[in-house]
Parts: sequence; structure tokens; C-alpha cells
Amino acid sequence: MASMLLNTMRAGSVSPSWAVRLGARSLSTTAQLHAQVQTKSKKTLSRPGVKNIVLVEGVRTPFLLSGTTGLLQRTGLSKDAVDYIIYGTVIQEVKTSNVAREASLGAGFSDKIPSHTVTMACISSNVAMTSAVGLIAAGQCDSVVAGGVEFMSDVPIRHSRKMRKTMLSLNKAKTLGQRLSLIGSIRMAHLSPELPAVAEFSTAESMGHSADRLAAAFGVSRVEQDEFALRSHTLAKSAQDAGLLKDVISFKVPGRDIVSKDNGIRPSSMEQMGRLKAAFIKPHGTVTAANSSFLTDGASAVLVMSEEKALAMGYKPKAYLRDFVYVSQDPKDQLLLGPTYGTPKVLERAGLAMSDIDVFEFHEAFAGQIMANLKAMDSDWFGQTYLGRKSKVGAPPMEKFNLWGGSLSLGHPFGATGCRLVTTVAHRLQKEGGQYGLVAACAAGGQGHAMVIEAYPQ
Repeated sequence: MASMLLNTMRAGSVSPSWAVRLGARSLSTTAQLHAQVQTKSKKTLSRPGVKNIVLVEGVRTPFLLSGTTGLLQRTGLSKDAVDYIIYGTVIQEVKTSNVAREASLGAGFSDKIPSHTVTMACISSNVAMTSAVGLIAAGQCDSVVAGGVEFMSDVPIRHSRKMRKTMLSLNKAKTLGQRLSLIGSIRMAHLSPELPAVAEFSTAESMGHSADRLAAAFGVSRVEQDEFALRSHTLAKSAQDAGLLKDVISFKVPGRDIVSKDNGIRPSSMEQMGRLKAAFIKPHGTVTAANSSFLTDGASAVLVMSEEKALAMGYKPKAYLRDFVYVSQDPKDQLLLGPTYGTPKVLERAGLAMSDIDVFEFHEAFAGQIMANLKAMDSDWFGQTYLGRKSKVGAPPMEKFNLWGGSLSLGHPFGATGCRLVTTVAHRLQKEGGQYGLVAACAAGGQGHAMVIEAYPQ
């Protein structure tokens, strides 16, 4: 999947206890459907003596309900013109532990191009992109492919620890008697597999359980969560039908037909969503299958270059990749608050205010997580107590927020979502006439990422 995505670049056109202190914030599902951000004239974030680093192109496979050649084809990029390849992934397959290297070779890149794989939970491809930025800024590279991939339909499932120990002992056994003795020691309990779980090692709590607690702490109701989830699916459907999701490339699923669009977009109704039972904290929790992102297969890739190199090769960049930050906080009670911590920090680095941002794209792990972040950002108490600010950060206006859907509707292949967010911001800035966009995401471990993106002059 990842190597196919890379090839698409080769031959085509470029062109928590806090609830009592926090006020409620409701959402309208329909008011934002056709909102447009007004074009503004602002200063550029270009700095003397600092390389301008640009996003040339971004592609992804359709995000598919669980059940990288594309970048080359989309850009017409020569397979020898890349200096480095970086990919992010979360649930690694042992046979392809360095999936970036395997993907690059599978896509036909030169075997002289170094490749490495990074992992940082749901912001793994964000790390891949910012690592690319670092290599270019340091003068080590001029052209880097960054991306991410996740294949949730076929995750590695381990034998139990007892079984693994027995099998390793069998490998060391020297006599037939030793082998028969070990085989005879196997019991039914040995055969119980260890399934992967989206749970924190430090707290042993699933992310869904944490999201439910976070929503309760910020007073986010079930109705608010369902409304936001419905909004996400409705906006995604509208964007898909309007042909706005231009980063999606067709993908041949082995043994099946060619898939050309995301298949998890399913606008429903508040009545249908209201019938679903709690998925994690039963029976009284508010997080359900309908207001959570779903397990997804998918891959994404972006071509990152120095501006000078991109123009010399005849490319028209889509956007500048500007300031970015990574944040980390308490993984138990603030696991999913990365956007709240990251947004003010990246704005400060860039010398911008919330009002300067024309396009917001936040990762939607859960509707409750998004709503909790919006309430935390709109709370003076939270800003003063936890962020060390004199006042609140301020919540993004919904008429600028995730207008083409998000992870709740498009899907969330863990290692690939970051590139989708950045490419979406670049495309929305072009479509809506804005200058600055902001990407923010939470990640397991209580971590997060935020980045400012500036539109390239059209």
C-alpha cells in the first residue's frame, strides 16, 4: 500500500474534574456547510536567513473501513530526485519493521536513497513530515518524501507469553525427550492470543475509556457528541460529492476491485445515532461507535522540498510548512488534550493570533475529545490553571473548522492521518482564499502536535 502510494508521484500533473467551571458549547450541524473564509491580507512568515520549506504535493489512498506509488505518478517526480524517505506507522509488522525502506524499494526508488520509519502514535506521519523539514532546514536534503501507513485489517497477533516462552525453549532443546516434554507442557491457556489494544501502557486504560471520562469532566453531553459526529459525516459527504478531496488516489485492493473514495462516510440521523449503546463505559458512558473514529486502513505521502529546489524542478508548491511544536501532558486525565496545549504554543512561535488563522484542521479521534478541547480552549480557568496564561486560548470558530469532514467520517489510519491533515489545509487555503492554516492533533501517551501552514502565492 505504501509503495503504491509513493509511485503515484511519478507520472502526473503537479499543479477532566473541571466540568463545573466550564461553560457548555453547542454545535449546529447545518450552519457551516457552505461557510467560506474571507481572504485576508497578512504578513508572510518568511524569515531572513531561514530556508523556505514547501509542500509540493500530497496524496493518500482512500481511507477504508478495516476489511506509495501514487505520489510519483501525481508529480511526475524522478525516482532518483529524492534525497530521503521517512514513513510513520504505529502497529508494526515484524517482517517490515522499517516500512519506509520496504515501501521505497517496492515503489522503484533508487536503493541509494536512505529511508527510516518513525512512530509517535496518531501523530506518526506528523513526525515524518517535521523530520523532513528538519533535514531540509539543516541543509542535509533538498527533497524528502514523508508519509504514513496503517493496515488495521491484518494487525500482528502474538502468541501468549507462556506460549512464546515454550516455543523459544523448543528452539533451544537438544534432545527429542526435551522437545516432547516441552510439547507436553502446553495447556489451553497457552493458546490464548494477545490481541493489540488501543490502550495506554502507563495507565492500562483504553483511549475510548479515557475519551469518555474526558467528555464527562468537561460536561460534554451525548447529544453534543452525536451532533458533532453528524456534522463531520455531513461535511465529508458534501466535500466528497463536490470533488474537493483531491488528495485521494485510486487503490487496487488485492483480491477486490479498485477503490477510489473513502468508504466510511455515512451521514446518519440523530435518532439513529441516539439508539447506540455506550462502547466503553457501560452502561452510562456517552462515547459510542457513531461518535468515535473507526479502525481504518490507509496510507498517505507528501513531497517536501526547499522552495528553491521545487521551483528549479518546475513545481508549483501548494503551501509553506512553517512553525510546529510537539507537546506532552498527563496521560491519564489529559490524554487527548494535545490540541489545547499545542495550539497556543505554535501560534506564539509564529507570532500569530487565533484570529489570524483562516483554516483549522484538528484530528477527530472522538467527538467528545474534540468538544472537550474546544471547551478547554474557551475556558479562562483552564488557561490560567493549566496553560499558565492570563486568559483563555479561544476556541476556533466553527465556520473555519474541519469543513471537509475529519477523522470521525473519513477514517483514521493511525500512522497516516497527519499527512491528510496538512494536505487538506493546503487545499482548503487554495479553495477558500485564506493565508494561514493550523493543524493540531492528540496522540497516545498524552502527546500532541500543532503546525502552522501558509498558503503559497497563487
